[in-house]
Amino acid sequence: MCTVTYLPRLKSGYILTSNRDEKVERPSAFAPALKFTGNQNILLPTDALHFGTWIACSDTGRALCLLNGGIFKHIPLPEYKKSRGLVLIDAFDYLDGSDFVLRYDLTGIEPFTLIFIDQGKLNEIKWDGSNVYLKRLNPLQPYIWSSVTLYSEEIINQRKIWFDEWLSKNPDHEVENILDFHHFAGSGNVENDIQMNRDNFLKTVSITSVSCFSGSHFVMHYEDLKSGQKTISELTLNSNPINESIEV
Repeated sequence: MCTVTYLPRLKSGYILTSNRDEKVERPSAFAPALKFTGNQNILLPTDALHFGTWIACSDTGRALCLLNGGIFKHIPLPEYKKSRGLVLIDAFDYLDGSDFVLRYDLTGIEPFTLIFIDQGKLNEIKWDGSNVYLKRLNPLQPYIWSSVTLYSEEIINQRKIWFDEWLSKNPDHEVENILDFHHFAGSGNVENDIQMNRDNFLKTVSITSVSCFSGSHFVMHYEDLKSGQKTISELTLNSNPINESIEV
């Protein structure tokens, strides 16, 4: 839940990709599967500890992705009301990002950043523990986010430079190329590379990429880096959704 990129596709749709950085001792997540909630089907990997998620898409054409931390690095409290991964799932029940910001009670929730894509709109929602902010972004521009809980402002800016350099060499926004970035980009300092590892205690444990083919379907690529298992799942929009998981 700590490095996310957004790429507009040249013809239509977009690619949303997330590296999940977690403590190695945390149980491995469940591979992507369908969940029915709020009169829609959601395709998502599931955290085995709190049963939330960090990235998901629905058959209504919506995609959401979560990063730990809001605007600044915070000191965690001993206990919170609800897991942020469950908040992401709750967000699918709201009309849009603005409706979620206006009506969802975030009191007692740990700070987070939520990328909310729906109906051609790209929203960045930040909760700092006291206030919530919604920022409209240009859906035709690429973006990268890094969690403020793990990376300093200097490292976050360096990662943006890596991303810009990658973009200059990869004008065609294809999932294979952005997955390569999420696997290998960096300077060789494994503590801060895109796929990170801090003393085998905290590291990137999975990479998930959601490709949206506008008006048609989603394709979710998921790789569990601990087990090496890869799956590809498909979700059809606005019809009977399917979930075809293929081990690669």
